Amino acid sequence: MSTTPGAVSPAIDICIPHWGEPDYLREAIASVIAQTDPRWHLTIIDDAYPGDAARELVASFDDSRIAYVKKEHNEGITANFRSCVAAASTGLVTVMGNDDQLLPEYVATILRASAVAPEADIIQPGVRVIDAEGAPAATLVDSVKQRLLRPRATRPVLLAGDRLGAGLMHGDWLYWPSLTFRTEAIRAFSFRDEFAVIQDLALLMDMFFAGKRLLVVPDEVFAYRRHDESASSLLLLDGSRFAGERSFFRLAASLAQRHRWPRTRRAARLHLTSRAHALSLAPGALLRGKLAAVGRMLRHAFGP
Repeated sequence: MSTTPGAVSPAIDICIPHWGEPDYLREAIASVIAQTDPRWHLTIIDDAYPGDAARELVASFDDSRIAYVKKEHNEGITANFRSCVAAASTGLVTVMGNDDQLLPEYVATILRASAVAPEADIIQPGVRVIDAEGAPAATLVDSVKQRLLRPRATRPVLLAGDRLGAGLMHGDWLYWPSLTFRTEAIRAFSFRDEFAVIQDLALLMDMFFAGKRLLVVPDEVFAYRRHDESASSLLLLDGSRFAGERSFFRLAASLAQRHRWPRTRRAARLHLTSRAHALSLAPGALLRGKLAAVGRMLRHAFGP
């Protein structure tokens, strides 16, 4: 690859765990290249998807700031998350979805926020939700996340402890692919293999229970793609995700009791937003004739 504006030393690693056809990957890479602040390095880690389409796509950008790694064997998304964190060589790392996009000021905003609040271990910027075609989307899930659950602030706010934990147990308002972590902070923890799709929230709660702090920045600098073919969407359609969520909430309540976080424990035991989400999906599953999925959703909505 050629040498491009990479004469500037990178200050943030952006890693993309890739699996699938590179339909959206081109847009994701282009959005990184379009950053107003060039202090980034991008690594795409291909989880052994058949063929060379992703490799050829990355090579077509001819940019020395981009690295491509293809695994010999498929290891799954959790292992690929670990690989992305391990690949970071700077003090900050973002594990971006291969179907998401950075808006042009993402890197500049994150680096500025990190410099102003060095005590923050995780940074959550403002997020724009887009659909499969890249147009603005307004789903019920995201409306609840952004209008009801996310803290309302016009300036950066630092959160930690029981207040933060309780808010996330009421409803996970974070967007994992948009988060930036201090590399040394996230490397001190491990993803829990038993939580296949909710492993991001499980890791975050482990970090918060250990005293790590979250900086919420209002600037909208990330585009999160919501579409029906994502792994989380497919698991929602058959209701299987909710069994994992119940198991996680039981663990979270136990950890909250151990750390003497009463609000978090109560919210984890109730998990009202998660129950409401399952209930909202049940009519659609019934119309599709997915009776087993309806049963899973109702058990989650009304069970203990």
